[in-house]
Amino acid sequence: MKKGFSTIMSAQFFSSLADNALLVAAVELLRTSSAPAWQVPALAPMFALFYVVLAPFVGAFADSIPKGRVMFISNSIKIVGCLMMLFGSHPLLAYAVVGLGAAAYSPAKYGILTELLPPSQLVKGNGWIEGLTVASIVLGIVLGGQLIGPRVSMTLLGVDLPLLDTGIDTPPEAAIVLILFVYVIAALLNLNIPRTEAPLIAMAGVSALMSDFARCNSRLWADKLGQISLATTTLLWGIFGNLRLIVFAWAAAALGYTTAQASNLAGVVVIGSIIGAVVAALTTKLDRATNVIPMAIGVGFLMIGLVFIKSLATAVPFLVIMGAICGFLIVPMNALLQHRGHNLMGAGRSIAVQNFNEQACILALGAFYVGMTKFGLTAFGTITIFGIAVAGTMELIRRWHARNLVRHRAEVEHLLAIARTDGH
Repeated sequence: MKKGFSTIMSAQFFSSLADNALLVAAVELLRTSSAPAWQVPALAPMFALFYVVLAPFVGAFADSIPKGRVMFISNSIKIVGCLMMLFGSHPLLAYAVVGLGAAAYSPAKYGILTELLPPSQLVKGNGWIEGLTVASIVLGIVLGGQLIGPRVSMTLLGVDLPLLDTGIDTPPEAAIVLILFVYVIAALLNLNIPRTEAPLIAMAGVSALMSDFARCNSRLWADKLGQISLATTTLLWGIFGNLRLIVFAWAAAALGYTTAQASNLAGVVVIGSIIGAVVAALTTKLDRATNVIPMAIGVGFLMIGLVFIKSLATAVPFLVIMGAICGFLIVPMNALLQHRGHNLMGAGRSIAVQNFNEQACILALGAFYVGMTKFGLTAFGTITIFGIAVAGTMELIRRWHARNLVRHRAEVEHLLAIARTDGH
């Protein structure tokens, strides 16, 4: 891998780690303040909000200035959101501001891969970034759980500064202080990301950007490989984005766990997800990425299997297997999507289109989850509905791809040939 790749990976890891640790702190803030039950599942769609609203602009912004600087600015916005939560802003509002920073960060972190790495290393590069992203999500949730847990929180709250009343009196507040330092580490790493030789593209006006984004979105959905990879990653990330919060309700109902205990349970997923991502990076070629689609159907049935788990001894291996399959699925499909997007419209814009669709799915499914919670549906019922949705939708995507192979064989084979040539 080229010089600077490890810095990009490290910066992404710490930034995402802080995002997810802050999610746990926000969940505990809402629960300890006796907020309505629907506000906890509302955290995911609030985080996704600016991904959707700013989608026409963040890709062009990422292409207009060096991507390392974009990542630093974005991480600074996350720090502002973290400070807002610490000093009394509503957790939903503060986490939305963190989502604003994440929305601007994402096109830069993925776009710089296509600028830094040759196409032959895109799957491997995605294996690293997706493996670290999934690891940071799970480890961030674990970190957040540890920080709000009784042992660590009592130690943190026991620290007194002479002649200074910090006003930090609760475990979530103490956790947020340490999470703030994680964001600072990510920001310092952003400053050391190298400038690539890719040309910068000046931003156009608002109406031009919106028209350009709509054109890019339509173009990627019209591409016979882009549409399949985009549909798959959109669905998987839409489910995964909300599953992080559903796990808290599931662990409470199935195992009687608190927020801190449930966050610790999420840590076992990291083992499988990293293994799956690494195996995919080593074994899957770019032109064969669509071969993993049938496996994605099984993820839906695995989700439904959570309903029948009542013990920790069963939950741990089950979650490891689920993590491995998800890690194996995301890497090749994401690499294929980036490859097609980069060929069609450029790195930053293609990632913005990808984020728009994925986060719109998180937003829609999150709103659906909030509605189900308001109407009293249990965690078991929610997981069952989500599992059926995944399995059914992935079967439709499989048939969609099979139909493309029959009706547009020449076009699909041409696109696969490009991927095969670039992937070697």
